[in-house]
Amino acid sequence: MTTTLRPAEPLQLAPDGTRSRRYQVCVNGRPVGEVHLGTHPVFGDAVARIMVLRIDEPDRHRGRGTVAALAAEEVARGWGCRRIEASVPGGSGTALGLATALGYVVRNRNLDKQLDATPPALPQGSVARSMTESEFGPWRARGREEYARDWIRRGVPEAEARAKAANDDAVLLPAGHATEGMLFSVLEHRGTPVGTLWLAVTGERAFVFDVETDAAHRGRGHGRALMLLAEAQAVAAGRRTIGLNVFAGNTPAERLYDSLGYGTTRYFMYKALA
Repeated sequence: MTTTLRPAEPLQLAPDGTRSRRYQVCVNGRPVGEVHLGTHPVFGDAVARIMVLRIDEPDRHRGRGTVAALAAEEVARGWGCRRIEASVPGGSGTALGLATALGYVVRNRNLDKQLDATPPALPQGSVARSMTESEFGPWRARGREEYARDWIRRGVPEAEARAKAANDDAVLLPAGHATEGMLFSVLEHRGTPVGTLWLAVTGERAFVFDVETDAAHRGRGHGRALMLLAEAQAVAAGRRTIGLNVFAGNTPAERLYDSLGYGTTRYFMYKALA
């Protein structure tokens, strides 16, 4: 049997400059699923995204998804893309295994945790205060630089990584320190600043955008204290779910989040196109 992609619509051009197209996955002309392929809104036309890859239940576990993914890569090459990205639900071991077998690499993953109604207490000697506006500027400049470097270290060209860092800041912090729903905190231990936290409480769940222990104070439990602070602030804001992103290879952070009961909700993966 032959598995192919058949266009289900003309090439779509969006106002933001991205293009996309939906395809039927067909076996000997019989539709058995769909693929939605597009280019990246931040990284541009050189990067493709598999936004949807679905095989109907009766036709799963027969290699249809593998062939459909490879066919999507060929379309992306035809568009001139040099990299392709996809995301996989955290609970889908089959999809994660397929992507890994096809050469996709996990770049980062989203995690979340359900919270109790009682906020956790900070360790003895640790207290939190709001970040001042004068502290915010230098802190954000350092954070933006490190965020860009995180992407560069994981295969994104420098120009694209810096464009993403600038774009994310523009979207998330239109009013900087005064942006509504954003909480910026400094953790102090016995009077000494030891770390910082950026927590968003703008949606139905809280989200940790940045948590950082100062280099001179690492390995002393302050990272855990910062995460307890994030959970306490989330509960105080009426949120019962908290989420975050962690880059692959950040082993200390991954171990901390696992120990605190966070679970993976989505993997974000990429592959270079020769």
